[in-house]
Amino acid sequence: MDAQKTNISIEPAERMTGLPTQFFAKLVGKANAQAAKGRDVINLGQGNPDTPTPPHIVQAMQEASANPLYHRYPPFRGFPFLKEAVAKRYLDDYGVKLDPETEVAILFGGKTGLIEISQCLLNPGDLCLVPDPGYPDYWSGVALAGGRMTYMPLLESNGFLPDYSSVSPEDAKAAKLMFINYPNNPTGAVADASFYADTVAFAEKNNIVVASDFAYGAIGFDGRKPFSFLQTPGAKEVGVEFYTLSKTYNMAGWRVGFALGNAKIISLINLIQDHYYCSLFGGIQEAAATALIGPQQCVAELNDKYESRREAVYGALSEIGWKAARPGGSFFCWLPVPKGWKSEPFADTLLEKADVVVAPGVGFGSHGEGYVRLGLLSDEARLVEAVQRIGRLGLFG
Repeated sequence: MDAQKTNISIEPAERMTGLPTQFFAKLVGKANAQAAKGRDVINLGQGNPDTPTPPHIVQAMQEASANPLYHRYPPFRGFPFLKEAVAKRYLDDYGVKLDPETEVAILFGGKTGLIEISQCLLNPGDLCLVPDPGYPDYWSGVALAGGRMTYMPLLESNGFLPDYSSVSPEDAKAAKLMFINYPNNPTGAVADASFYADTVAFAEKNNIVVASDFAYGAIGFDGRKPFSFLQTPGAKEVGVEFYTLSKTYNMAGWRVGFALGNAKIISLINLIQDHYYCSLFGGIQEAAATALIGPQQCVAELNDKYESRREAVYGALSEIGWKAARPGGSFFCWLPVPKGWKSEPFADTLLEKADVVVAPGVGFGSHGEGYVRLGLLSDEARLVEAVQRIGRLGLFG
């Protein structure tokens, strides 16, 4: 006789029901549906690097994977050689001295750390300052911690930098954490030393921890190297920086990132990860160290490639009458939609009528309305073709 079947009521925890909508899952779904019709879709809506990891890094992984040492559990907080490697990279590139033991945490990609820091620092109801537009996973971390957010508008008139004087005294006093991100996703804006000095002063005055998202730190144009938050006097006293190998070395699928800076915050991130993980596979850690301390010509070549693509895109944009400012860094273009359009209907039109995918700016926050984000993540000919397809729609004067 079959056992009697019973149905139980499965109720998700409140933290699950309070998560923000994953806007870009919908974007991917729309693109896939169009491609399934046999359309030649040019997808420039996502931030996934399109060129492979440099061969010397891949070779290091292939060789390291045969090492029996790495077939066992790695140290919970990672191998010291990887922490030493990223500390050396920061010293060589930015002149920043980091203690590998106390000021470096190894992450399963930068995204993980950006979510974990809210869980480490925010109690339910605590306030976090987030950029608008900004990377949506900042919101996810705050939601998982039960926190609340105040948005800092990033306006073109201010170079897409937050204006700290516009943060109300009540919010400044209440905030425990704030996110900044330069070179910026989605706007492509860059920040200089004076902005970071203002950030440190604002954080010190109001007792706010700064989380600097430096995912695109290696990608800067017009001969200008992006500035690191940690280069600023006092930065380590007020915050940490999140760095990733995803963009610098085309290692997005390898999931290697770091939190760097304030020792107390690093200890909290390490502690929460002690409960979540048992660090990265040792072979990946060795390959990551090879990337960081090995030849850096591949980084310069990648930066040049993105800059060349930027020029090709903006030349094509000019030809169709689409006026937009060039990004100073990252691999994104932040483009204003034509007059009378909203960002999501405009993006839908480009997909349906030109088979080109761009990300609607509103997916990054309310102040992203009026823009779309285009990624420099295809070869130049394909990028120019995408712009030309859009031009044939006759949407620009």
